[in-house]
Amino acid sequence: MLTMAAVLIAVAALGGITLATLHLRQKGLPMARFRDYTYTDKLFAKHGMKSVGYWTALDEPVKSSTFFYILEHPSREAAAANWKAFQEDLEWKTVKAKSEENGKLVEKIDSTFLTLTDFSPLPRI
Repeated sequence: MLTMAAVLIAVAALGGITLATLHLRQKGLPMARFRDYTYTDKLFAKHGMKSVGYWTALDEPVKSSTFFYILEHPSREAAAANWKAFQEDLEWKTVKAKSEENGKLVEKIDSTFLTLTDFSPLPRI
């Protein structure tokens, strides 16, 4: 079984990655998980973003209100262009609006572009 650190190192060695932390409204996690697994992954791929994985926290207080995912990009510039295209995609706007019919799911997104350091050991996969 791979650890999150091993996944991050392996992906970062290929180019760059974005770690996104979604801070959800209360009780937003089940719908946010559904939206991301069912629709968003396909739309990420459509716009050149490769999903590495999706995570939830094991412990409160973040367990019920935080959702994490990692996207792989060939470069920081590609990440910015792909994210912009994704945000403007009519299908994404429709999926987002439908999933938020009963209220907004996400309060805030922290997005951090990461790259592998020269001293990071590569994982043994």
